[in-house]
Amino acid sequence: MLLLAATPIGNLGDASPRLVEALRTATTVAAEDTRVTIKLMNALGVENRPRLLSLNDHNEGARAAELVALAAEEDVLVLSDAGMPVVSDPGFHLVEAAAAAGVRVSVIPGPSAVLAALAVSGLPTDRFTFEGFLPRKGGDRSAALRALVRERRTMVFFESPNRLAASLTDLAAELGAERRVVVCRELTKMYEEVRRGTAAELAAWAAEGVRGEICIVVEGAAPLAIDLETGVEQVLELVSDGVRLKDASAAIAAETGLGRRDLYESALRRR
Repeated sequence: MLLLAATPIGNLGDASPRLVEALRTATTVAAEDTRVTIKLMNALGVENRPRLLSLNDHNEGARAAELVALAAEEDVLVLSDAGMPVVSDPGFHLVEAAAAAGVRVSVIPGPSAVLAALAVSGLPTDRFTFEGFLPRKGGDRSAALRALVRERRTMVFFESPNRLAASLTDLAAELGAERRVVVCRELTKMYEEVRRGTAAELAAWAAEGVRGEICIVVEGAAPLAIDLETGVEQVLELVSDGVRLKDASAAIAAETGLGRRDLYESALRRR
């Protein structure tokens, strides 16, 4: 089978006993960076020396078939440099190919920067969306944020420290200067820092320069304060664009806080 294993995101003490045992017994390891995996094994006192195969963004498409074939015959341990493989790391195409071939895929859960940042943020955790890295270019980044302006779920992003100030400035411009934001830096490491504030406040703070691994957690949009009649008009606009009435009612309900059934039935009477 393919065995996806989470590795520490900073603190070596977060390595689970299952991860250590898997490293001790593995015969084949597919690693995002084999050098990082060797360092991890040495740090954990693992003397096993399995066959190490690189699995990264550049070779995953070509290597997936080879690894799936191996996993049909033996266990193949899959590691990223930190955290869970597949989540903003290599592995998706491999898992997709394994599932299509009927090869079992299992997991050794563990550290996750996404969940760690969400947990400490103090923002709502009942519903959230992980958006990965924002685009590098300013125009593309602004467009990506603009598309999320009405997203009501808490949003989690990864970001490079070199682009943090620019991303927070764009976030303030597109989502609002007063939108609540939390920047989590160096989670689980010695210099861990969780800084909370408005988008504008954190953009000013980041302008002085920030180092380390960064997660940004952003408050979702507040429900739009509109009446039922206006909501129905928005539903009908979506319907005129080809969206099914049921789906349009659900979308506007999610954005506005209006009742989905009320929107649906009122729009149905208006058609």
